[in-house]
Amino acid sequence: MRNTGAKERSENSKEFEFNSRDFDRVREMIYKRAGISLADSKQEMVYSRLARRLRATGINSFSDYLNSLEREHDSLEWEAFTNALTTNLTSFFREEHHFPILADFVKHRKQPIQIWCSASSTGEEPYSIAMTLCEAFGTLRPPAHIVATDIDTNVLNTASKGVYNIDRVEKLSPDRVKKFFLKGKGNQDGLVRVRQELIDMITFKQLNLLADSWPLSGEFDAIFCRNVMIYFDKPTQGKILRKFVPLMKHDALLFAGHSENFLYVSDDFKLKGKTVYELSSGNAANGRVSTNHLHKGSL
Repeated sequence: MRNTGAKERSENSKEFEFNSRDFDRVREMIYKRAGISLADSKQEMVYSRLARRLRATGINSFSDYLNSLEREHDSLEWEAFTNALTTNLTSFFREEHHFPILADFVKHRKQPIQIWCSASSTGEEPYSIAMTLCEAFGTLRPPAHIVATDIDTNVLNTASKGVYNIDRVEKLSPDRVKKFFLKGKGNQDGLVRVRQELIDMITFKQLNLLADSWPLSGEFDAIFCRNVMIYFDKPTQGKILRKFVPLMKHDALLFAGHSENFLYVSDDFKLKGKTVYELSSGNAANGRVSTNHLHKGSL
């Protein structure tokens, strides 16, 4: 009974009332919007993140806030709602074993190389891919292009600028930091900026993996879809994987996160190595338009 009382006191002390009915509505809405499946244990996280939206909008109850979203399906607040509930944990060269595989793979490919980073977050992953390509080809301007997408417009804005706190690169080798980053001076002290050559290799675009159509086309040599499928249920994972197939060259690679297993989700892929997949048969379609038509720029 003591634990129950403590829980009740905690709930009563909250700035806004947030009950299980509100939480269930949030879960249903973010699932329909972005395919994200929120576990029962995420109720406190949801309250904390969405309470900021209530303050920002001046709405005094979760019920009224959610009602306003449902009334205006295309409002800008939907973007803020989705951004608030998106988790963006990333780092440079995360799951490091993938990058030597990528480096060896691209050396034997027909150029130019096309790579899609499908959950780019704040940019560390696509920039790690770009650095790997530079090292593989021995130049800051390799024959390659990266499309980096995310549902969260806030993180895409950070990614497109390529500016980070210096502690974000402390685990990189001094040689990589010297080669690929510029250190800030004066009022920029404590910051680093990715070299312009790397930024020029990447097109950042907003993309919802759950959308019926995606704003890209072409055949990719590799797709990175790492540590995002864990937020989707199995049917949603299967739907996304099926849509990858026509965007891949017949011998392309798909890179997954360490805790993701696609073997029981889709028959289209087979395991090639540790969390690296390839098409299980000649599934990739031919004759598709190149991704070169995608234009750079802030979205």
